[in-house]
Amino acid sequence: MKRNYHTVEKQGKVNERKLTEFLVRHGQMLLPMVQLVEQARLAVDEVIDVVGRKTIEAVLWLSAQQVAGVPQQGRKREGDVFWHGTQGGSVHLKERKLAVNKPRLRKKGAEVAVPAYQAMQDRAGLGARMLDLVLNGVSTRGYAEVIPAMAETVGISKSSVSRETIAASEAELEQLLHRRLEELDLLIIYIDGMWFGEQCVIAAVGVDGQGKKHVLGLQEGATENGEAAQSLLEDLVARGLDPERRRLFVIDGSKALRTAINAVFGAQGLVQRCRNHKLRNVVERLPKDQQNQTRSLIRAAWKLEAKAGMAKLEKLAQWLEREHPDAAASLREGMEECFTINRLDVPPSLHRCLASTNLIESPNGGVRRRTRKICHWKDKNMAKRWAAAAYLRTERNFRSIMGYKDLWALKAILEGKVEKASNAKEKVA
Repeated sequence: MKRNYHTVEKQGKVNERKLTEFLVRHGQMLLPMVQLVEQARLAVDEVIDVVGRKTIEAVLWLSAQQVAGVPQQGRKREGDVFWHGTQGGSVHLKERKLAVNKPRLRKKGAEVAVPAYQAMQDRAGLGARMLDLVLNGVSTRGYAEVIPAMAETVGISKSSVSRETIAASEAELEQLLHRRLEELDLLIIYIDGMWFGEQCVIAAVGVDGQGKKHVLGLQEGATENGEAAQSLLEDLVARGLDPERRRLFVIDGSKALRTAINAVFGAQGLVQRCRNHKLRNVVERLPKDQQNQTRSLIRAAWKLEAKAGMAKLEKLAQWLEREHPDAAASLREGMEECFTINRLDVPPSLHRCLASTNLIESPNGGVRRRTRKICHWKDKNMAKRWAAAAYLRTERNFRSIMGYKDLWALKAILEGKVEKASNAKEKVA
C-alpha cells in the first residue's frame, strides 16, 4: 500500500514550499476549483476555509500551467509564454487582503497575467463585508482585533477600513434612494425621525397588502422641519408612489409631517396619530398620583367609537384644565386624528399596529444598535449613509405585521368599497 506523504523537515518555510509542490504535483483534484475561481463562481475566502492558504498558491500554479505548460529547466522558446520565477502578491478575502507567493509568466518581454490571480483581485464585496462587521458592532479602531490571525495578513488599517465602508455605504444609500415603488401595493406608511448625534434623518416604512414591510426612503432633517418631510414624500411620489391613491399615514403627531402629507397627498392622505406619543405627552404633565387613572381613562376612550370616544376625552379635558391646563391642551390637540382607525371602522386585529409608530420605531432600534459604535457624526450626509446601510440590514429581519390577514378589509375601506357600520345604522334608523 502506498505510504501517505509526510513532511518531516523542521524548518517552517521549507515545509510550506514542499506542501505547495505536493499540491501542484497532485493537483487533479483541484482542477475543478481552478475553473470555478477563474470564472468567479467560488469566493476565495470559501476556498481558504476548506483547504487553507497554501491551496491558493497551488491554484495559482495550476492556473499558470494551463497558460505556459509544466515548467521545464532551460525551456524558453521564442514566442512562447515562459515561466519567470515568482513574486509576492495578495488576494482579497472577505475581511482582509492575504499575501501570497504567485508565479510570474512572461512573453516577449511583457508580463502575462495568471487567470486565477486576476480573478482573485476582484474587490467587489470587500467593502460590503467590512460594512457588515462595523454595523454589527465592530469599530474601525478595533477592526484588526476581530480578524482571524494569519501571519502575512495586510490591509487592515483604520483608514483603509474607513475608505471601504464609506464607499460601501454610499452604494447602499444609492440603492435605497433609487428603489422603484410602482409594484408595491402599499396601504400604510409610517414616518418617523431618528437622531444621530446632532443630525436627524427622517425615514418612511411602508406596509403592503400582504403585511410585508418595506423601507421606502430617507431624508436628512427633523420631523419638525416641514420642508424636509415634504421633500421625503415628494421623492416617494417621484419613484412611483401614486399620490391619488388613498393610504393611511401613521405619524408621531408632528405638525410639520401633517402639513407635508396634506401638501403632497391632499385628501387622499388619512392620518392616524400615534397614541403612545399622545399618552406620554399628556401624562407627563400631570402629578404622579393622577397619572395612572388618567392613562386608564384615555385608553378606555380609544376603544369606543370615534364620536363617543372623543366625547369622553373632552369631558376628561374639561376636568383636567381646572388644575392642569397644559395636560388638557395636549389632550385636545390632534384628538380627532387619534380616532382615525375607529372612524374608518378598521378591524380590531389591526389596531395594535396602526394606533402607534411602534412598527417603525422597532427598526429604528435595530439601526441604533448597528451604529452605536460611531461616536462622531461629521455631517448629515454621513448620518444618511449609515442610516441607509443599517436600515437595509434591519429590513432583512422584517416580519409581517400583526393582523396582516385582515389587511384586505383595510384595503377595501381605503378604496371605498366598504360602507361604515355607523353610516349603515343611521340609514336604517
